[in-house]
Amino acid sequence: MGWRGILGFEYGIVQAPLGPDISSPQLVAAVANAGALGFLRVPDWEDPDYVRELIRKTRTLTNKPFGIGVILAFPHKENVKAILDEKVAVLQLYWGECSKELVLEAHKAGVKVVPQIGSYEEAKKAADAGVDAIIVQGREAGGHVIGQDGLITLLPRVVDLVRGRDIAVIAAGGIVDERGYVAALALGAQGVSLGTRFLATEESYAHPTYKRKLIEFDQTEYTDVFGRARWPGAPQRVLATPFFMEWKELPCHENESNQPVIGRTIIHGKEREVRRFAGTVPNATTTGDIESMAMYAGESIGLIKEILPAGEVIKRIVEGAQRLIDQQFAPVN
Repeated sequence: MGWRGILGFEYGIVQAPLGPDISSPQLVAAVANAGALGFLRVPDWEDPDYVRELIRKTRTLTNKPFGIGVILAFPHKENVKAILDEKVAVLQLYWGECSKELVLEAHKAGVKVVPQIGSYEEAKKAADAGVDAIIVQGREAGGHVIGQDGLITLLPRVVDLVRGRDIAVIAAGGIVDERGYVAALALGAQGVSLGTRFLATEESYAHPTYKRKLIEFDQTEYTDVFGRARWPGAPQRVLATPFFMEWKELPCHENESNQPVIGRTIIHGKEREVRRFAGTVPNATTTGDIESMAMYAGESIGLIKEILPAGEVIKRIVEGAQRLIDQQFAPVN
């Protein structure tokens, strides 16, 4: 049963930290209760008290371990300190260098460190820093994508890089079902990280319209149209909605800062305006012109046919993967 277990969790399935707050305590707890590794997402600003509250709320919903994701491109030092003080099981890092000092500090607190990378060079730096696992993100992934390599070429290179070291490799990008899971295992991964598939669950904090679009649409595009002012140089993969297709050629000097307000939302307890071309995806509180907002999704969107409970997603992947593996190694008559 080599496909079972990673980082002390029952199954090698990871629910990505969906931003800004789509991976709610309810979603993370449901994933943890089903035997997988769920990740909260911290705010993109320093708010250690809120981070503690987020962690503690999740602990009221599950007695299983879980993780929390931090984007290093935004202020994070106080948030990380709160995470280590709370001794969350896993600290996931993205979009910035995972230093040896941070890894050592986390390990002293008993917290595992798992950066997400998008290139071989990033993977080498992370491995040399002494991390516990590496999430390898291919260009097929939804949301903000830091690398340009496809998963099928980058993943085996990272597997070869860390061979002999006690570092688990987790595949991310375009994986939504048992077929993607088994394919990732065949390439040497020990687990898979799913974002879009968990976005399309009952427990995710995404707006109902956003969830419905994940079922209706089967095409995505790689772009930098959304969030240019707030997070420059951070391209993303989004649903090819009518709004996006109309504006996909937006001139590079244009950004959300001088655009009209198209809605309002509450993110991590703070009420905010949503301007056209802002990179904020609509959560359950969002009002206004939802269909003109950013909707991140991975390339495998056409494989998602229904909104399911998170536990059912995990169950189907695990049981389906077992069947595929059993079929692959069944005796030949």
